[in-house]
Amino acid sequence: MVAKIESLTPQQLVQGAVDLVSLPDIAMQVNSMIVNPKYDANDLGQVISNDPSLTTRLLKIVNSSFYGFKSKIDTVGRAITVIGIEDLRNLVLATSAVESFSKIPQDLIDMTEFWMRSVQRGVIARQLAKKCSVLQPERLFVGGLLSDIGSLLIYTKLPDESREILLAVGDNHRLIPGLEIEILGFDHAMVAHELFQLWQLPEALCEGVAYHLRPEAASVHRMDANLIYLANRLCEVSLQGYSIEETLAEISQETLDTLSLNEEQISEAMGEVAGDFSKVFDLIVPSSNIRY
Repeated sequence: MVAKIESLTPQQLVQGAVDLVSLPDIAMQVNSMIVNPKYDANDLGQVISNDPSLTTRLLKIVNSSFYGFKSKIDTVGRAITVIGIEDLRNLVLATSAVESFSKIPQDLIDMTEFWMRSVQRGVIARQLAKKCSVLQPERLFVGGLLSDIGSLLIYTKLPDESREILLAVGDNHRLIPGLEIEILGFDHAMVAHELFQLWQLPEALCEGVAYHLRPEAASVHRMDANLIYLANRLCEVSLQGYSIEETLAEISQETLDTLSLNEEQISEAMGEVAGDFSKVFDLIVPSSNIRY
């Protein structure tokens, strides 16, 4: 067995991989502009429009049936007007983060499976958030999409320990966080939280992802943490053949009470997931980012 790593923290792991996981300059610029009152939607649209590749991808997503707008949206400025500044920022983050992590060399996991699971989790979180009438449910799509992103850093920087963990768990992904704590002293949610802090993302995203494995520990943004947690568990319904009933039987009443969701609402949300997944996967994760 690989010995437990001593004195390494999630923050040190992230700081040692900045060159691998830095967001594109334009994503960081969008982040800083949104919190600065001297910039408005027009300024934001002009900055994004300076990146033709990003603009094209954003407009494809906004015009897809994932959003379902009746009229064509042909400019970033119009997209901001229709979906709002925060949701557009979330889409910039989602596409930029996926692009950033495409640079990480991987030989431990199937990246196609990783991104399929990630997009699935994001879509489920978004649908659950809608059922909960959460404002700006797009941030839950991003939270679900990127909640396992810390795993990629662990696999890259600590390959021997990661190989031991993955061999031990087999197909049972639920065992990963516990083994990460045992062997590394931290789990992938803690790493993702440090990465989100480095990227200066909104606190709701930071806390939602940080506590998505243990939502009862969240303080301010407990709703977000519980939504991502439940979405993560419901991935098993779509990808591993569990039933919704089996999955919900293992979910704490505290989580269900926090979300005020019943089984019928959750089943309705899951019924909409497959269609949304097929609409958004190729837009969020271009084929160039998938390794076969």
